[in-house]
Order: sequence, then C-alpha cells, then structure tokens
Amino acid sequence: MQSFLENLRTEAGGSLSLAAGLVLTFTLGLWAFFEMARALWRLYGDRQEQLAAIEKLHNEVREVKLRCRELEQSQAGWNGCRKFTVAKKVRECEDVHAFYLKPHDGRPLPAFKPGQYLTFQLDLPGRDKPLVRCYSLSDSAHQKDYYRVTIKKEQAPPDRPELPPGAGSTYFTEVVKEGDILNVKAPTGHFFLDMTRMNPVVLIAGGVGITPMLCMANAIAASGSKRVAYFFFGVRNQREHIHKAELEKLAAEHENIHLHVCYSRPGPDEVKGRDYHHEGRVCIELLKAVLPANNFEYYLCGNGAFMKSLTDGLEAWGVPEKDVHFEAFGPATVKKKTVPPTPTETVHLARLEVTFSRSGKTLRWEPAAGNLLEFARAENVKIDSGCCAGSCGSCVVAIKSGEVDYISQPSSLPDAGTCLACVCRPKTHLVIDA
Repeated sequence: MQSFLENLRTEAGGSLSLAAGLVLTFTLGLWAFFEMARALWRLYGDRQEQLAAIEKLHNEVREVKLRCRELEQSQAGWNGCRKFTVAKKVRECEDVHAFYLKPHDGRPLPAFKPGQYLTFQLDLPGRDKPLVRCYSLSDSAHQKDYYRVTIKKEQAPPDRPELPPGAGSTYFTEVVKEGDILNVKAPTGHFFLDMTRMNPVVLIAGGVGITPMLCMANAIAASGSKRVAYFFFGVRNQREHIHKAELEKLAAEHENIHLHVCYSRPGPDEVKGRDYHHEGRVCIELLKAVLPANNFEYYLCGNGAFMKSLTDGLEAWGVPEKDVHFEAFGPATVKKKTVPPTPTETVHLARLEVTFSRSGKTLRWEPAAGNLLEFARAENVKIDSGCCAGSCGSCVVAIKSGEVDYISQPSSLPDAGTCLACVCRPKTHLVIDA
C-alpha cells in the first residue's frame, strides 16, 4: 500500500512538472510571439516612415525642378515680336479653327505656364497700325516644337446684328492660311495653373473659354501627375464641341481627369452618355451634385454671364474668393472684388477731370468706371486694347499732364509719360493723348 502511494505521488509530481513545463513553454512562446510581433510592427512603422520621407523628398525634388523650370521659362522668352509660321490650320467645329505655330527662325520654344496666352500684332489691310489681339494657348506646355491657339470667329452680338464680326477672329478664320507668317509676342498672363502643386482642381469652361482649361488639363496629363481634376465644359451642342476627340481621349487615358460635358440644346441625333454627359448648362447645382465637396481650387473661363453666375454660386456655396480664379480678358468678364475707396478717396476721385486731348473732351471722372479704358469706352473715346489685364501693352497712351494710380499691377510698367489704360485710374486731373 505504501509503495502504491509513493508511486502515485511520483506520477502526480511528474504530471505536475510536465504541466508546469508546458505552461512555461507556452508562456515563453507567447512572449516570443508578441515580441516578434512588436518588432515587426516597429519595422513596419519604420518602413512607413521611410517611405513617407522618401515620398516627401521626391515631392521636394520635383518642386525644386519645377521652380527651376519656371525660372528658365521666365528667362527664355523674347522681347518684342517674333516671327511664327502657321504650320497647320485645322477646323475644329463650326467657326472654330486651331492654329499650330512654329518659330520661323527654327530656334527652340520656351515653355509656358498652362493658361497663359499669346499676343499677336496683325497687319490688317486698311489699318494705319497693327491690330493687337490675345489668344490663349490651348495645348500642353510640354510640346517642344509648336504653340497652338484655338480661335472662334466672333459674330456680332444678337442684340446688335448691324455690328461687324470681330476683326481679329475673322482675320484668322477667313484670311490666315498655312504657310503665313505672323508677329507674336512671348507667352504671358497671370491666369495659370501652378504645376508645382498637387491639390485637386476644378476646371470650368463655356464655349471657346475651353482653350486655357484644355491647356491646363493637357499639362496635368503630360506631366504624369496624379493630380485630380474635374473638367466641366458647356456648349449648346456638337456643332460647338471644340476639340471633342481630344477631350474624350484625355479623359479615357487619365483616370484622374473627370470630364463632364454639358449640352444646353442637344440635337435630335446626339445621345446623352455618348456625345455628352449632362443636359443643360454648367451651373452651381451641377457642381454640387458631382463634386464630393467644395474644397477645391476653381479655374473658370467663358463669357461674362456664364462666369458671373458661377462665381456668385461658388461664393454662396462658401468657396473662399482666393480659391476662385478666372480669365481676365475683355470688358464683359467678371472682375475680382477690390477694396472700395474710402469716403475721402471717393470724394477726391469724383472731383477729378480727365481730358482726352485728341477727342476734344474734358469729363468729370466717374469712379464707378473702374479704369481709364472703360471710362473712355463709355464716352465713345477710342483706345486700342487687347488683354485688358495689363499684359499686352496695346492700351498704352501718352500722359500729357497729371498722374495715374494702378488698380492692379501690370506685367511691366510702361515707359515714363505713358500709362496702361486698362489697369489704371487718375490720381490727379489728367490729360491723355486719346
């Protein structure tokens, strides 16, 4: 009996030792597993930090390269006019042609910022001096051997059918042909997409206002960037669908570019989903329905009513003014809000007189006019103009006496004794040669 109990105690002790050993082994294994997991997690975290650091470094290198390229661009332009040959003229749709321009001297072309424009000095028969016109570049700045502008013949306004069509656009449409040589100033303009940034953007175009927007979208695509762009384009129907095939190819090949074409008056043979995406106009309700949020940068180009409606809508939607950019060409376009003059300044401005010496008119300055060019137009005084943004220099007039203030800073100040009428107003009583 005693021997049996001793054997039982021995077996129990052995079982307990085995169980304790198993528990210890399991505990050590579990500890080793957690230590390994912690080590792997630290390695994963370190790897993620390294990848983030590498990505940040790549972005910084890319930004430095782009900044250097911008500096090279600013230094690679040319002064005055340069001769360009019309290498190709292509009809895009009704009353719209694309012109492919190559430098007549065969020398390299400087790149430009997507959204900028070219200024042309056109020698039209019967004019005593060149007609100055500005047209946006419509292709990517990555093209090395040509510039492209896309021009629509400007018809008389519906409410003024007796007026002639636009002189510059008619000349391009009906007179300019392949092989002709044109006088062109270097690309310029303050309305452009900053390619050093990666923030998502919304591009909105009406009619021929598509030209700078297409340039921007092409620049995003050509750079290989994954920058997200929503592209809204409004026309009446396929007859006005500028660069249709190019737009469709752009959207099909680049998933980060989301194209939305609106037809306000589609034809009977035009199919939604095939020829266009939305029936109606580009409007703030459409933007709200399509965009995931309103925190984008917005670039707009179109006629005055088109842009006024959209800029008002974006403001009501809570989009900050600094995030809304639009083309500044022509008297009908929307103007950026400016700080209103103080009561003292308003009183002073209202007392000033402007004399147009060649026209023989002396008039009280009207502060609501904004700038000298608009004031002159309202009084039927002719002053040539082009970009209406202080860049092309076509509205320069001589100051016979007095001083001016610049409402917005021009690309470069004109010679002493002259002013750019489109971006200035009188500072004192003023006499100008107009």
